[in-house]
Amino acid sequence: MRIIGGKKGGITIQAPAGLPVRPTTDRAKESLFNILANQYHWENLVCLDLFSGTGNITYELASRGVAQVQSVDRDFGCVKFIKETCRKHEFSNVEVRKQDVFAFLKSVPVSFDLIFADPPYGLDRIAELPGIIIGTSWLKPSGLLIIEHGSNLDMQHFKGFFEARKYGQSTFSFFRNQE
Repeated sequence: MRIIGGKKGGITIQAPAGLPVRPTTDRAKESLFNILANQYHWENLVCLDLFSGTGNITYELASRGVAQVQSVDRDFGCVKFIKETCRKHEFSNVEVRKQDVFAFLKSVPVSFDLIFADPPYGLDRIAELPGIIIGTSWLKPSGLLIIEHGSNLDMQHFKGFFEARKYGQSTFSFFRNQE
């Protein structure tokens, strides 16, 4: 995987073998960040990366200079790798938490401008995420929730859904707080 843009754009990051991950492809990530670049000024954003895995999205956000990225994953190996990579590339705007995402989302909410969730495609609780996040203080009123999921899952009937973008076997579903 590589960091597409920002201060560290072009850097290749090699995740150790054996991590239980399926990183977002560079092609899909580049398309996603092109969409986001037209909507946001990076330096003002407070972001949350759920099911962080290798930290692929976390590094991209950090490289683009967001104010803060909170990265959450329950796997010790993933958390250790993200922390080591952030130290190596001097990403001081990243906080990494080892915790189950659903347990984390039961804590006192902090408001985020952008929440990205990339759960395992086989996770049976993916459909719960919009209901937990949309309409709560987890997401700022103008904030955006993006869930990456298998293209066989249709999320258009979930709370706050407004758009989906398909990239091969992966789809990004976009959600906003409802007025």
